Amino acid sequence: MEYVLIAIAILVVALVLGVSLLVGRGRRTTRLDEDATAGTTLTRPRPPAPPEPPRPSGATASGLGTPPAPPPEAPAEPDTAPPVELPPAEPEPGLVFETPPPSAGRLVRLRSRLARSQSSLGRGLLTVLARERLTEDDWEEVEETLLAADVGVAATQQIVDRLRTQSMVLATASGAELRQLLVRELTAVLGPDLDRTLHVDRHDGLPGVVLVVGVNGAGKTTTVGKIARVLVGDGESVVLGAADTFRAAAADQLETWGERVGVLTVRGREGADPASVAFEAVRTGMEGEVDTVVVDTAGRLHTKAGLMDELGKIKRVVEKQAPVTETLLVLDATTGQNGVVQARVFTEAVTVTGVVLTKLDGTAKGGIVVSVQRELGIPVKLVGLGEGADDLAPFEPEAFAEALVGGAD
Repeated sequence: MEYVLIAIAILVVALVLGVSLLVGRGRRTTRLDEDATAGTTLTRPRPPAPPEPPRPSGATASGLGTPPAPPPEAPAEPDTAPPVELPPAEPEPGLVFETPPPSAGRLVRLRSRLARSQSSLGRGLLTVLARERLTEDDWEEVEETLLAADVGVAATQQIVDRLRTQSMVLATASGAELRQLLVRELTAVLGPDLDRTLHVDRHDGLPGVVLVVGVNGAGKTTTVGKIARVLVGDGESVVLGAADTFRAAAADQLETWGERVGVLTVRGREGADPASVAFEAVRTGMEGEVDTVVVDTAGRLHTKAGLMDELGKIKRVVEKQAPVTETLLVLDATTGQNGVVQARVFTEAVTVTGVVLTKLDGTAKGGIVVSVQRELGIPVKLVGLGEGADDLAPFEPEAFAEALVGGAD
């Protein structure tokens, strides 16, 4: 009977120890989960290095093997080790990154695509201006055409006034001369003297930091991926920061863009603090001594004050390490004049230094470029002219005016 009691006691003690171990393990897992939801960031590693070749073990073909015979004793050698010759480094098999084209001349290459969607503006204006005698109704038609293209009231009035002063020349000008005159006037209102340089270069030992903001649905995350391709095509090293932690697919989408061109992406848990992810991205860029860090932020309605204040927080947190050198506002060109209202609110939350206009290849009115610049004094620096990976181009006023007018090719 005593043996039975002893066995039962041992079993009870074993059960208690097992339960305590399971509880302790569960508590550690909970703490890790809590840390993750608090905003622990994850850094996307670069492709792993090829595994080291196995060291010789002296095994025979049968797999059993016999230990190799010990080498004969050699006379003592000096402490200096002989030089070791390493085999040449070889790239990882199957690892190929895309090589984007440089940004120079992109808008010229994509001009035909923009001309197809905007040619109604050029055709309409050229048709009116080619008439032998321009009446007041004709000038009103010119105004209506420009306003319909979202050029804006002030810019439209400027163009019409300048064309009126040359009406005597227009009456005898050829089609090619009329076209050049119109291109010249449109280029003038597009602000050819504005600084459209992207301030993304490394300076003072710190990377350039680009903060990308915009409303929901403007194509912001896609634009960030395309910006990375523009920079890589120009020879810059880049780190991407996926600070849009509210949309589940945003980080995955940005990571895919980065993987195509071999760019590192820093991301966080879903719902993590966006400012902490942006901070970690900049820190990673500083440690890696990269040229540029591009931070994607969550889309937000310009009417939500709390979300707009968060943009200011992200900028303040990032600038504890490095200054934000460029803040780009992504606008959907199809929104027309509403885009100007959106832009005005965003400039109150953060200092916007440039505008990226997307979806200009569809039904967009190219004149929105003029409206945004005149209303806000902020230059349009990049334009999206398609859904392709390399359809984002630096904005060039004269090439853009040529495309709006059409008829040159």
